[in-house]
Amino acid sequence: MARHRHDPSKDLVGFLVGEVMYAVRIEVVREIVNPLAVVDVPRAPVTVKGVADYRGEVVPVIDLRERFGLPAIPRSRKTKWIVLDVGPAGSGRRSTGAGAVAGARYAALVVDAVTEVFGLAGGELRPAPPLGAGDDTRGIEGVTTLGSRLVFVLSAPAFGPVTQAALAGSAASVAPAEAT
Repeated sequence: MARHRHDPSKDLVGFLVGEVMYAVRIEVVREIVNPLAVVDVPRAPVTVKGVADYRGEVVPVIDLRERFGLPAIPRSRKTKWIVLDVGPAGSGRRSTGAGAVAGARYAALVVDAVTEVFGLAGGELRPAPPLGAGDDTRGIEGVTTLGSRLVFVLSAPAFGPVTQAALAGSAASVAPAEAT
């Protein structure tokens, strides 16, 4: 059986949310999976649908349709989760030997469909245009093109604060009450 090797010229994973194409850098993608069971988290940000047990880790599940203000749609066979490392870039993570990474923070992005792995074709990301209110929540790192389509590249660390808030809400909901 032929072994597939990573092509360094293909550094982005593309996906659709609504009719718009987005991508994330391949080095922050841990895995693309079918949706798992989700547990609701009290007081979580509205874009967090809950948390899931992903390979023994509690991972917040972020609905990108909700985050981008799109209407909900029923889940289909094309619906996927892209599990990302949302820790700061170059955070000095190290392997713990059991497949887990010490200091890593993961989040699952719910997307309508994963399209393809592609590259910048030797180009650079263009700056994202200022779109006004909500620029910080969109988390757009830059813009590129794939064929004739614009592709908005999302910054994985932009999802870190939502991940922290979801996990803090989860801990607060199960923490024992303190004596007063």
